[in-house]
Parts: sequence; C-alpha cells; structure tokens
Amino acid sequence: MNSVVVLIIGFFVFFIGYRYYAKYIDAKIIKSDPKRTTPAKMYMDGVEFMPTSKNILFGYQFKSIAGAAPVIGPILAIQWGWLPALLWLLLGAFFIGWVHDYSSAVVAMRNEGASFGGLSYKLISPRARIILLCFVYFFLLLIAGAFGAVVVNAAIDQKSSPVAWLFFTIGGVLAGQMIYRWKKDIILATVVTVAISLFGIWLGSVAPSNNILGEGIANSRLVWAIAALIFCYFAAVLPIWRFALPINYVTSYIVFLGLLLGIIGVFVLHPNFTLPAYTSFDIKIGPLWPIMFVTIGCGAVSGWHSIVSSSGTARQLEYETDARPVGGGVMFVEMMLGVFALVIAGTIYASSSEYTAAIAKGPIDIFASGVGKFLGAVGVPDAFGRAYGSVMLIVLAVTILQLVIRFMRVATSEMLGDISPIFKNVHIGTIIASLLTLALILTGWWQYLWILFGGANQLMASMALMLMTAWLMSQGKPYGWTFYPMIFMFFTTTTALIVTSYRLFKQVCSGAVKGEALVGNILMILVGIFLVIAAIILAVEGIKAFSRYRALRTQPAAAVA
Repeated sequence: MNSVVVLIIGFFVFFIGYRYYAKYIDAKIIKSDPKRTTPAKMYMDGVEFMPTSKNILFGYQFKSIAGAAPVIGPILAIQWGWLPALLWLLLGAFFIGWVHDYSSAVVAMRNEGASFGGLSYKLISPRARIILLCFVYFFLLLIAGAFGAVVVNAAIDQKSSPVAWLFFTIGGVLAGQMIYRWKKDIILATVVTVAISLFGIWLGSVAPSNNILGEGIANSRLVWAIAALIFCYFAAVLPIWRFALPINYVTSYIVFLGLLLGIIGVFVLHPNFTLPAYTSFDIKIGPLWPIMFVTIGCGAVSGWHSIVSSSGTARQLEYETDARPVGGGVMFVEMMLGVFALVIAGTIYASSSEYTAAIAKGPIDIFASGVGKFLGAVGVPDAFGRAYGSVMLIVLAVTILQLVIRFMRVATSEMLGDISPIFKNVHIGTIIASLLTLALILTGWWQYLWILFGGANQLMASMALMLMTAWLMSQGKPYGWTFYPMIFMFFTTTTALIVTSYRLFKQVCSGAVKGEALVGNILMILVGIFLVIAAIILAVEGIKAFSRYRALRTQPAAAVA
C-alpha cells in the first residue's frame, strides 16, 4: 500500500465524518443555537470562564487533547500490522472519537459548565459522583506521571528541545498580552509569536542545552521535572487567557505546520509501506482485541478528551455552534496526526527487524527521525527537521501535563473542599498535584502504571459516554449514537484490564519477576482490579439511571405531571 493512498483515505473519512455525520447530529439532535447564552458569557470571570473565538479555541483544543499519545500509540500498534491500526484510527474517530469529544463539550455547556463530578451527581447518582471523582483523580495522576516523564526524557534525550520550550513559552505569554490586553490584530499576534517559537527551535538546534547549562544540569531528571512543574504551576493558577490558552494556541501552529509539511513530504516521496499489513492476532504486547484498542487511544478515541472538553473547552465556547468545529473537527485533525505517525513507522524502515530494533529504543526517536525525513523532502535541513520533530513531541507532552495539573487542582477542590476550605485554594490544590506528580516522575513508578494507562484512558471514555447517554435520555433526545459506542468501549476496556492483570498475575506466580519488578507487577494488578471494580459499580449506577429515564419517557403525560 502506498502512503499517499492511506492519507487520501484519511482525508475522505475526515470530510464525510465532519461535513455530514457531525453536522447532522449538531443540527437535528443537539439543535445548537448561536443565540443561546453559553456558560462562558454567563459566568465570565477571566479565569475559568471566558468567551473565546473559535479560531483560537480550535488551536487550544487541538493542543489540549493531542498529547504524545496519538504519535506513540500508532507507532507501537503497528506491531499487529498497519492495517488493523489504520482501521481503528479511521473507524474509531468516525463512530466514537468525535462523538465523545463533541458531546462532552455540549453536555457540560448545556449544564452551566459543570465538571464530571457535578454532571454525574445530577445525571446518575451521588454515589456515582464520589466514585467517578476518585477515578478521575487517579486517572489524572497517572497521566501527569507518564507525560511528566515524557517531558523530562525529551528534555534530556533531545538537547535542542529545552531552548525551544523557553521560546514558545515566551511567545505564548506574549500572544495573550497582545490579543487580550493590547487588543492587537490576531493575525499579527500569531505571526509574531509563532516566528519567535520557530526561532527558538532553530536556536535549540545550534545551541543545545548541554552547551549552555553543562552536562550535569542538562542530564538531571530533577532539574527538568521541577522546571516542568513550575511551568504547570503558572498554567494552573494564572487566568486561562494569561498562560495556558495562548501557549496552547501558539504551539498548535508548531504542530499544525509540522503535520502539514510532513504530509506534503509524504506526497513528495510517496513511499510504500515496508512493514506487513498484518502480523498476528496475539503478539508479545497481547491480543489484537482488546489490547490494540487501548494501545491506540488518542487518534481514535480517548477519555482524556472528555475532561478537556467538559472542564475546559465548554467554559470557553463563545457560541453553541462552535462546539462542532472545536469538539468534532479537532478530533478528526488528531486522527490525521495518528495516521501520519502510522505512515512514519510503516515506511521509514526497510524491514520488520529494523523497526523492532528501533522500537526497542523508544517511539520518540522514531517519530523525530520520520519528521526529519519528510520535512527534508520539502527542503528543510535534516538537523532542523529532527529538532522540529522532538519539539513537536515535547510541545504535545508539556501541554497535556499543564492541563492535567490544572484539572487535578479542580478535582482536589471538588473531592476535599467540603472537608476543609483550604483544599479549595488554587495554590494548595496545585501544589498537592505537583508534589504527587514529582514523586511519580522521580521514583519511576509511572513506568509500571503506564501499562494500565491505555485501559484507564479508554475506560474514562466509556464513563463519559455513559454520562452523555444519560443526559440525552433525560432530554428525550435520540441516544443510540452515544449508547452503542459506550457499550463497545466499556466491554473492550474492562476486558483489556482483565487480560493485562491476568498476564501480570501469571508472571508473579511463575516467579519470573523479582525485586522492584515484582512489587511493580503487584501494584499494577491491584490498580487493575480497582479500575475494573470502579467501572462495574459505575455501570450499575448508570443502568439504574437509564431505567429511570426510560420509565419517565414511557409514563403518560398526566402521570408525569
């Protein structure tokens, strides 16, 4: 199969899904109304709630949901063959991914910007709220530890990235100042601040961190972990327009530009896939179903997106009609990023053995090499191209990290705010989240929990779809478009967690692992059991809520009155 054909198929799915399916749902079922007041306008405080142009919010949403996962997932999943991975990216995004992201934003927007805690209390039950908040907090901590480690590893392994990180932070803060304080034209602000970020990438390629800071600091995990969490602290406590929103907006152009030039490079080189279309149903990672469906999360469907859409995006939508391009459209763009990563992994190696040797070193280097190759096809120097690829990854990872810390601060307030008012303080909640994340990064425990991340992520997606289905039922709207994806995601992810826990249990019983690895495996088994039990309890609560809503719909009008 030629890579150009794969990209054209991806664009076709993008067009049909967004232009017809998403438009039908938005107009006929949700019936979005540009005249209805959104929470962003109703509760505008400049911190959490703020009406934002869909052009800016599009970039914010993309950078908020597209972490390193849509790159890493497909590169790993190609071990089953590129065809199963491609089909899941395309069909998952078409039938589940955009539905999940869009509906999460819509339901939160129609409920005054409520988070999942408030939505679950209102739509499901008080018990569901407690369990879901605990699940969400643990899930966020897992993401923080994992992506925090990605940021630290990228800063150490790719010495060009720290300087670029500094410059895109400066560019983002300047963009916020120019747009929201100085009231400058958005095009001017964009050109200036993106140029600053691109200059930072070039400067990093000629002045790597070890030349500036010395080998000791440049290779220190503690230094870069603290630097990342200081960055996240400002993102969590400052008004959204001052730091998180403009940085996400500016860096989205870095990713968009890399994706665009990379795709053009694919068309120029038009390489064929050198890796097999299909290898085997059961490989070392696990069986194709259900494990591949949780290995590829972002790009097809991801529970993380629902947290961004509900707790962040829904509070910034200026008009209801912006939900389709921001919620649905961005998901299809992320799908194309996943397809691009799949093309890289499937075409830049001459054989499966070369790919196997490369994947042993990690998917980050594979992506950076691929970006360098395809950018080189459009005249970009190899050193700059590789630096650009590594910066794309650190941009994707650090964006997720800073939002996770912000959402963990909100979750801390919801869970513990009733116990003591101190937990409602933004600084206290942020510091607690940062210290827990630092512990995971420095101890390395995230490496063990990361194996369960895919299952936890997709399980979060099924829980989000359950809330969306309950809301649609309560409103008397057709709900099959969220209900059936919820069923598929729930059974797939719980099965994946059970399979993973069982395999780990067999390793422990066989005595194949010892020492720290033994403790890590036992920890993963316990976490897997917790996730499955929490999911089952939430599913039972959801079934009860569904039954109530169905009973109300079947009652005569007089009886309801």
